[in-house]
Amino acid sequence: MHLLGLIGYPLSHSFSERYFAEKFNRMGIASICYMLFPLPELSALPDLLSQYPNLRGFNVTIPHKKAILPYLDDLDPTAKAIGAVNTVVVKAGRLLHGYNTDAEGFQQALLAWIHAQGASLSLWQKEKALILGTGGSAQAVSYALKQLGIAHQFVSRRPKTAEQLSYADVDDPQLWDRVRLLVNTTPLGMYPAVNTCPNLPFEYINERHWVFDLVYNPSETLLLQRAKRQGAHTTNGLDMLYRQAEAAWAIWQKEVLS
Repeated sequence: MHLLGLIGYPLSHSFSERYFAEKFNRMGIASICYMLFPLPELSALPDLLSQYPNLRGFNVTIPHKKAILPYLDDLDPTAKAIGAVNTVVVKAGRLLHGYNTDAEGFQQALLAWIHAQGASLSLWQKEKALILGTGGSAQAVSYALKQLGIAHQFVSRRPKTAEQLSYADVDDPQLWDRVRLLVNTTPLGMYPAVNTCPNLPFEYINERHWVFDLVYNPSETLLLQRAKRQGAHTTNGLDMLYRQAEAAWAIWQKEVLS
């Protein structure tokens, strides 16, 4: 029995185990199992690998997407450019190879959303996006937006560079006149903390804005509810989850399961 899984903490919000269980059932695959491995600290990863010698690959989620880099033996060029990993292949000799499918999943989901609404990518390329958060998911979103030619800035509670904005900085109506897309990569609003929300000036958000929340559980976060009341277009991260999962599955099939 080959084993795949997900590491991160907490994992109570995750749909990944159910997604892959249903996928394997549809495909008639009985030789592969997908499990959740809640790891508060990455220092427990070597013990996990020893405990499960049949672990052939795993996904990585909050808060380990950047912190896992020192544990890896090799990085795919895309993951290296992003500086974050969400998919790992475990090869012979327990060598860990890191990949990033978040950027691909986000880009595909974003384009599908734009096209489904009859919008034009060229319009988005004339304005900017704001990315809430600076973690591993934020870096993947940034990489995808660069590929699409969409200018963007990070918003952080603790800006580390002059290019990053604080939440106080975004309390500016002129800024929102230049912003088309808002992407939340923070865990705010994620189950079970469903009453949390990024601290934004919602009075400046309106029908010209598009709000993409990477959180998918609950299906409509407080951020999306408040943005929708202002007339904004909204979507959650479920489509991105499915698309990055399929990209990860393709990597595992090619690298360790063929």
